[in-house]
Amino acid sequence: MEASWGWLVVCVLAISLYSTMTQDVCQAPNGKDGAAGKPGRPGRPGLKGERGEPGTPGIRTGIQGLKGDQGEPGHPGKSGNMGYPGPSGPPGGHGLPGLKGVKGNPGNMNDQPWPAFSAVRRNPPMGGNVVIFDTVITNQEGRYQSHSGQFLCTVPGYYYFTFQVVSKWDICLSIVSSSKILAQRSLGFCDTNNKGIFQVVSGGTVLQLQRGDQVWIEKDPRGRIYQGTEADSVFSGFLIFPST
Repeated sequence: MEASWGWLVVCVLAISLYSTMTQDVCQAPNGKDGAAGKPGRPGRPGLKGERGEPGTPGIRTGIQGLKGDQGEPGHPGKSGNMGYPGPSGPPGGHGLPGLKGVKGNPGNMNDQPWPAFSAVRRNPPMGGNVVIFDTVITNQEGRYQSHSGQFLCTVPGYYYFTFQVVSKWDICLSIVSSSKILAQRSLGFCDTNNKGIFQVVSGGTVLQLQRGDQVWIEKDPRGRIYQGTEADSVFSGFLIFPST
C-alpha cells in the first residue's frame, strides 16, 4: 500500500515538470485556411418522407371575377324511352268558322225518299197495349211494320202522324215515340162514351225523328177498340221534309 502511494506521487511530479518545461518553449504561428475543394458528387436520393398533416385553408383575399361567357352547346343526347300516355286533356275551344263552300248542284226531289204509310185494323193479334194496324193500305219505302204496329225511321226529318180509332167504350190512346237520344215520350188523347154508340177518337202530331227512331200507338190497359166490318180504325204517317 505504501509503495502504491509512492508511485502516484512520482507520476504527479513528472507531469508537473513536463508542463513547466513546455510552457517555456517558443510556439510557431497558426497556418492559413486552405482553398475550398471541388464540390463532391450528388449523393443518392433519400427515402420519401411521410405525408404531413393538411394545412389550414388560406384566407380568400382576391376579388371575384366576372361571370364567363356561355359555352357552346354540347351534342344532343340520346332519346329517352317513350313514357306512358297521359290523360286526355279537356276539349279545346271552338275554332273560327271556315270559309263558305261552293254551292252544290240543285237536288232532284225524285231522288229523295219520301216514307209514307197508312194501315187499318182488321184482324190484329190479341193482347198487349200496342195497337196493331195489321192491314197495310200504303207503305212507301216499306218502313211501317204491320206485325208490330211500329214505324221505323230511316230518313231523318219532320214527320206527321195521325190516327182515328173507333170505339163504343171509354178509351185513352197515345202516340208514342222511342229515340236513341231522347227518352220515350208520348202524347195522350182520351174520350168517354157512356151511350154505347160508335165514336171516333183521333189525334195527330208532328215529330222530329232521327235514324232508328220508332213511332206507334198505345191504348190504356182497360181501353177497348171496335173490331168489325162496320167501321175502320186507321193509323197514318208521312215525311213532311227531311232534316238538313
